[in-house]
Amino acid sequence: MGPLLRTVELFYDVLSPYSWLGFEVLCRYQNIWNINLQLRPSLIGGIMKDSGNKPPALLPRKGQYMANDIKLLRHHFQIPIQFPKDFFSVIIEKGSLSAMRFLTAVSLEHPDMLEKVSRELWMRIWSKAAEKAGMSAEQAQGLLEKISTPKVKNQLKETTEAACRYGAFGLPITVAHVDGQTHMIFGSDRMELLAYLLGEKWMGPVPPAVNARL
Repeated sequence: MGPLLRTVELFYDVLSPYSWLGFEVLCRYQNIWNINLQLRPSLIGGIMKDSGNKPPALLPRKGQYMANDIKLLRHHFQIPIQFPKDFFSVIIEKGSLSAMRFLTAVSLEHPDMLEKVSRELWMRIWSKAAEKAGMSAEQAQGLLEKISTPKVKNQLKETTEAACRYGAFGLPITVAHVDGQTHMIFGSDRMELLAYLLGEKWMGPVPPAVNARL
């Protein structure tokens, strides 16, 4: 009998570009490492408010650093990420409440499609091109009709509160449950530490098995 799967939770919001980076790395490693990856759509606005934090883009120096950082990480992670031209309209003014309620509805009704639909939303926000997630128009419409239901609202609220209880002050956070202990890791640049905690090998953001397919 092989070693038991370790549970790793990823709390994320599609408005967070670093969430996309962490998401893709964990999706790439989920079949390489011995982990049960659980995707947890959360609301970054609620976490910011609860922790007293502010989005980095609202602070000029952090915003400029973030823009330059994303350009470098685009190539390092091999993810087609770039700042939207209408950044403040898309990110700051519109927010992510509807998008994250939609993903919450997906997680409740079609959990097997959550990875693909999450990636599609990131592609639409943070990349010029978008690939189809494979969801029918009827399925999508059905989920859109559910985003205002108490079930979906409460689930997103509960997931966001769970992230806050783990100590989140932004997104993404990755929560690893290993040997009876819980470890919360912030950001997309701590995956080497996650590998250490899991006792697994870190092979960079694009492991060889994935790189061969890109």
